[in-house]
Amino acid sequence: MLGVSFDSVADNAKFARKHGFPFKLLSDPSRSMGVAYGAAPNTSVAAAKRISYLIGPDGIVRAVYEDVSVARHAAQVLADIDADERAR
Repeated sequence: MLGVSFDSVADNAKFARKHGFPFKLLSDPSRSMGVAYGAAPNTSVAAAKRISYLIGPDGIVRAVYEDVSVARHAAQVLADIDADERAR
């Protein structure tokens, strides 16, 4: 699992430590990844929308979550991973 933010490396490291993230939080200050993945319409926006992608070990996008509910998202992704593994 990876997270991506428009914030600086230092700000992301501080945020990840504060919240005890067990995953890497990447920095995208140029906003190019945010634009490429549809989290921002262009590189001049201040913040990205929350969007997630479930990408399989083969690099293929398995699911796109454009309407992320923080409270329900983890359970939804875990269920989709389970369903994807059973389908293979």
